[in-house]
Amino acid sequence: MATLVWFRRDLRLADNPALAAAAAADAPVVPVYIHAPDEEAEWQPGAASRWWLHQSLERLRAKLRACGSQLSIRASAHALAALRALIRESGATRVVWNRCYEPAAVTRDRAVKQALREDGIEVASYGGALLHEPWAVRTRGGDPFQVFTPYWRQCQSLEDPSEPLPAPRALRAPAAWPPSQTLASLELLPKLRWSEGIAAAFTPGSDAAHAKLEHFLAEAFDEYGSRRDQPGTDGTSRLSPHLHFGEIGPREIWHATRRFAEHRGRHSWRDSQFITELGWREFAHHLLYHFPNTPSQPLRASFAQFPWRADPRALEAWSRGMTGYPIVDAGMRELWHTGWMHNRVRMIAASFLVKDLLLSWSLGARWFWDTLVDADLAANTLGWQWVAGCGADAAPFFRIFNPVSQGQRFDPDGRYIRRWVPELGGLPNRWIHEPGAAPPSVLDEAGITLGKSYPSPIVDHAVARRAALEAFKRIGPRR
Repeated sequence: MATLVWFRRDLRLADNPALAAAAAADAPVVPVYIHAPDEEAEWQPGAASRWWLHQSLERLRAKLRACGSQLSIRASAHALAALRALIRESGATRVVWNRCYEPAAVTRDRAVKQALREDGIEVASYGGALLHEPWAVRTRGGDPFQVFTPYWRQCQSLEDPSEPLPAPRALRAPAAWPPSQTLASLELLPKLRWSEGIAAAFTPGSDAAHAKLEHFLAEAFDEYGSRRDQPGTDGTSRLSPHLHFGEIGPREIWHATRRFAEHRGRHSWRDSQFITELGWREFAHHLLYHFPNTPSQPLRASFAQFPWRADPRALEAWSRGMTGYPIVDAGMRELWHTGWMHNRVRMIAASFLVKDLLLSWSLGARWFWDTLVDADLAANTLGWQWVAGCGADAAPFFRIFNPVSQGQRFDPDGRYIRRWVPELGGLPNRWIHEPGAAPPSVLDEAGITLGKSYPSPIVDHAVARRAALEAFKRIGPRR
């Protein structure tokens, strides 16, 4: 009569509806993790995500052991085959999981649910990854939203999410545990030791997620609206990878923020920028669920004919942080070193790829997918299509970020650039955002030789902007 709890992107014990339902049944609970990346179609986890997944599973196993339980790990080409084997080995009569919303996962889960029910197995799925299910929020006409503001207004009119569920103190063990593969056998860790920078920047796991949330609320929440666009300061929560892997749930963040704010008499916390960012995460999943082709195809059909350039050298320069535009290069180097990039800089770097270099947003989305520890298909798709102007609630085509003025505005003292582009550290603030325009004497004093110690700009922004506007006008994009 055991229940299999199929862990996926819900690698936590607290506020885990599937686990809570299994524990409440007063029957043995068998936690399982099935590594079946082939079922994620063309969006298998990237290298940075695999590193995080290994660390997170390691911490989940420790949490389960503390509850008198274990995690049975399997690698399989097909999750259904692995589940059937685990059912036979454990004598389970019930399988539960929390929902995923990526297109390939939705298709797979429907097939698994139907097949197991035909086998006579009880199956139930739960919502634990979002504040609101994607099908629960609709326009008055019953359609999915494509603009954020009315979407979030509709969400805010609904009842507040329920209180998070507590973590079980103990889980009833089965008479015999099904065999488990080792975590190392999944081969999630990189063979080359490039991940030290990620390990120095992040600690995966639910304990680290909650500690990070507490630190953010105490130290940065009050000024989040004004500091979140400054990459040189510690003004953001950096919770995105923890949310993606389900080490902390959005309901936990919602109610922790509520308690923190109300304790200080701040009753307008629902309108805070931080909660609004949770709303953008919800909106991204809403869009992906209703428009499942958008990871590879523009939501706006006219963009299918956009005259993107093919320039491997420019793409490599952008990927390596060698474009000659310091704010772009700093962001791309931060990404490679830590697996993360500040959100404002993500927008600047993305705009540079799409609108200065006229390289397809899909190329940038792929690079981010492989290098971000918080690589999330919904958020990645929304962000890149927003910048390119081809998605929902997209930026107008004439919005082209100037990488120099953006750096001057959001990193005025060059702190962020000096950290990630240290060869420019000797430049005064006046020139650190545009070394290509600095007088030769200033460059000499800073020890910089353009084209050698730091690249000259690979494109003239003013010229590139005019070319981009002409290209975008030809396909007639509209807001």
